[in-house]
Amino acid sequence: MIIKRDIYLNRLINRMHNGMIKVITGIRRCGKSFLMNNLFYDYLKEQDIDDNHIIKFAFDSEEDLSLIGESFLSIQKQNKVNPDKFYHHIKSLIKDDQMHYLLLDEIQLLDGFESVLNAFLYKGNIDVYVTGSNSKFLSKDIVTEFRGRGDIVHVMPLCFSEYLQVYDGSEKEALESYLLFGGLPALCSMKTDEQKISYLKSQMENLYLRDIVNRNNLKNDSNLSQLLEVVASTISSLTNPKRIEDTFKSVKKENLSAYTIDSYIQYFEDAFILSRAKRYDIRGRYYINTPYKLYFEDLGLRNARLDFRQIEKTHSMENLIYNELRLRGYSVDVGVVQTQEKNKAGKNERKQFEIDFVINKASQRIYIQSAYSVDEIAKYEQESRPFKKVPDSFKKIIIVWDNIHSHYTDDGYILMGLIEFLSNPNSLSKETQV
Repeated sequence: MIIKRDIYLNRLINRMHNGMIKVITGIRRCGKSFLMNNLFYDYLKEQDIDDNHIIKFAFDSEEDLSLIGESFLSIQKQNKVNPDKFYHHIKSLIKDDQMHYLLLDEIQLLDGFESVLNAFLYKGNIDVYVTGSNSKFLSKDIVTEFRGRGDIVHVMPLCFSEYLQVYDGSEKEALESYLLFGGLPALCSMKTDEQKISYLKSQMENLYLRDIVNRNNLKNDSNLSQLLEVVASTISSLTNPKRIEDTFKSVKKENLSAYTIDSYIQYFEDAFILSRAKRYDIRGRYYINTPYKLYFEDLGLRNARLDFRQIEKTHSMENLIYNELRLRGYSVDVGVVQTQEKNKAGKNERKQFEIDFVINKASQRIYIQSAYSVDEIAKYEQESRPFKKVPDSFKKIIIVWDNIHSHYTDDGYILMGLIEFLSNPNSLSKETQV
């Protein structure tokens, strides 16, 4: 079963021969290796590039490590691959001046990988592509060590349109399944809900949380696990470390300082489990650092952390929209509109209105509300009222759960169904019915 991931494949193709290291990052098990070693490799072959000029090496492969006299067992003990052995091995495979394509998996397991990769770039006939699972080893080091020569391609779990490629059922059924189990590619080959639930729980406990504990030298994962559960139960809600600290005291009956909570949230962001959306004051044109919203990179992992309880469609829908917007290359903020309005006593009163998402790409800006339903007039007024406070004429969209055809309201706003938004990559720019 092959799932086409043309969005990411095209991003790699567009970066070919740009003189930079193409760094494919993303949460573990999201399909980074398959993208590079299968989809991109197949593309190279279609361009009639000889196998001798496509060099693959996986740093978590016993077979590949044995080629340079290294041991997988040694790597498991947290030692790293000797850079001299690896460098000389690759150098021995470069037989001519034609372009060679270097595809390296789990590059963070190579000691001093930044210097080694920079050395390859100076050769001029090597185009380098690498995968890694942790932004702490990759994204941050790119800035300092690659001297601006690292080009990041962030890969997420399957989006809904990718999920549809292999789902056996209607779009509505697919959406229900996707909201519950998320988009980790391995799930697509599993036949029963029991298998999927077991897989997600196991991955959360035995891979993602354990990774963070080991990587950051934590004594145990008890508080880390409980923190992720608290965050999972409050997705799409404004929060900050102090609020979470108070929750721990009142609900968990434990003390966990705001400082520690802030550090743990950063660990989750570094591992691509969580993503943070800051608030943006639309009128004042500045960012508000706290409170902010936290979203899960994958809803299946979020639901697994909660033992598949608290599956509120309103919150999951907002998380899903947030992930889709990021996938499409938008910068995504939570919008705040602050106004002065007269109260019943005739006195000016400051009010704040929230817009779920303010998205930007180049000169394009769009305001988006996520609303399960706006069938009732009062609900429509509630969702659209913040739009009326925005002092510009950029496009304004309300996305609803129902599978409707997009159309303009009398106010000039667009109503759009969730499935249309997710399944059509051009849904935000397409012409809409009047």
